[in-house]
Formats: sequence, structure tokens, C-alpha cells
Amino acid sequence: MQRASALSDLPAAHAQHLRLPDREALRTPLSAHPPRILILYGSLRSVSYSRLLAEEAGRLLTHFGAEVRFFNPEGLPLPDAAPASHPKVRELRDLSQWSEGQVWVSPERHGAMSGIMKAQIDWIPLSVGSVRPTQGRTLAVMQVSGGSQSFNAVNQMRILGRWMRMITIPNQSSVAKAFQEFDANGRMKPSSYYDRVVDVTEELMKFTLLTRDISGYLTDRYSERKEDAEKLEQRVGLKAL
Repeated sequence: MQRASALSDLPAAHAQHLRLPDREALRTPLSAHPPRILILYGSLRSVSYSRLLAEEAGRLLTHFGAEVRFFNPEGLPLPDAAPASHPKVRELRDLSQWSEGQVWVSPERHGAMSGIMKAQIDWIPLSVGSVRPTQGRTLAVMQVSGGSQSFNAVNQMRILGRWMRMITIPNQSSVAKAFQEFDANGRMKPSSYYDRVVDVTEELMKFTLLTRDISGYLTDRYSERKEDAEKLEQRVGLKAL
């Protein structure tokens, strides 16, 4: 039970920027359009198991009702090696802004995500002016390994997803000995690994449908409201001089 004098116990807080959770804000009518999902993969090999896994996830997401787009990293320059106006950089950023959810699929190399995967994430900024290309979007992470099962790449991508202010779903997929898990046509064979991919895509769809219409409210922060108010006060004060 909240005490009437609760604010007196919060001397460091600015009362005008404190907001109690608004249940009605969480009941926004659901959008009718298909969830927009962007899929990134971290390899340029002609036979790329991360790409094949990404395509398998894309088929499942399409079946579940999503509109799916892929970004092909071929031709994307290294971060800071080209201006943000580079066509591949603009394409990636536009797709990220378009998306309501994303899937990141990387091979594990030297116990980590691939450099190609990291370069794509590094080209997506935390903010462009007042626009945050990833904030509030859902994220699913997957990896493929050449040997025994590992979770190094997905764990790293989870850290990056949090840094990019994304809603990373609890489930994830790690496919060990990926060369054994796909047939000659590049399709994933039935297995417990495939079942987990189904689990992940199904969960991503649910979280995206649940959060996409209220992502602005979910990511509304006290610290940013306070900072914006202080900046506004400074601008008004300068105009009054």
C-alpha cells in the first residue's frame, strides 16, 4: 500500500517527472497490419549456415503472419570507413527504422559473433536526431556453430540488444554442427534444433504483437523526461535574455 507521504521519502527525485504506471496506456488498440520483422545475418559465404538459418526463421515468421525483410551485408563498409550516406548504410538504417522486431543470426567465430554481424549493429546508431532506430523493438537472437553447442554469440548479441534499447525475448536458438542440420537444398532438417527455431519465431511474434503499439510508453523514462525539461528550461531562459 502506497503511503500518502511517499514523495517525502524520495528527496532526490523530481516530483513533476515521476509518473505512476498507467494501466490504460497499456491497453492501446492493436494494429491490424502484419508485424514488420527485419532479419540480419553475419556471413558472406556462398554456403552460409547463418543465412540459411535466417531464411528458415523468415519462412516461419511469414507463416505466423509477419512481413519479413532481409538485409544482405555484402558491400556494407566497415564502421567509420564510409559516411552514413553510403547506400548500404542508408538501406540498413531505413530497414531498422521500418522494423517493429528484428532477428539477429550470427555464426560463432573465435568464440564470438562474427565481425560482419558486429559491423551491421555498429552502423545502427542509438539515435538519429530525435529518432531511435532500435528502441522498443523486439529482438530474437540465434547462432550457428561448426562444433559443439555454444552460446557465446547469442549472449554477446543479447548485451548489444540491451545496449540498443531493444526488447530481447527470453528464448534463443543455438544450432551446433550446423553443417549436419541442413539438407542439400539448404533447408533445415527436422530436429530439436529446428523445434527451438519454431519456438523462437513464435515467441518473437507474440512479443512483437504485445509491445509494438505501446513501445513508446514502455520506453518512456523518468531520466529523459527530466533531461528534456531541463533543456527546454535552458532554451527558454536563453530566449529571455
